Amino acid sequence: MTDTAPRARRSDATRAAILRAARERFAADGYDRATIRAIAADARIDPSMVMRYFGSKEGLFAAAAEFDLRLPDLAGVPRDRVGEALVRHFLDRWESDDTLVALVRAASTNPGAAERMRGIFADQLGAAVTGLGGDPTGALRRAGLVASQILGLAFTRYVLRLPPVVDLTPADLVAWVAPTVQRYLTGPTPA
Repeated sequence: MTDTAPRARRSDATRAAILRAARERFAADGYDRATIRAIAADARIDPSMVMRYFGSKEGLFAAAAEFDLRLPDLAGVPRDRVGEALVRHFLDRWESDDTLVALVRAASTNPGAAERMRGIFADQLGAAVTGLGGDPTGALRRAGLVASQILGLAFTRYVLRLPPVVDLTPADLVAWVAPTVQRYLTGPTPA
């Protein structure tokens, strides 16, 4: 056994302890109130170790964010209502889960969080849209366009808090945004 093997195991254990503490702290306190000091104390390490492993609070959050979009089974939704179903679903998620909003906020300034958000949407939304059928490459493009609407809506409503968007009810937002998402999902491919 080499000298680096025990060090690597300790490093993995430290990283895992930090992530465990971060998940618990972010869940209990939310992103804004959670501090590196509190997370380090929970993990029983020095705060500088958190920074060494993750670079910043945003980087730590991105690594700790295990997020399931819990997308509805679109196969059971009438084809002409899938846009509405997705917009309604995402609004429900944004309204009820501060973790996803915190991930959007972090993704706007932190490359690690942005990568995590890309992975979540590419894997989960990409699979859901591909499940609707059609050309897989086209489906991934359609999923990307849907993500542009959903993430844009989240950013303007929950991060920037743009008054005209914040003032709309969820039903009004569905009425405005769903037709665009529907077109992305089922409309003809532009020439």
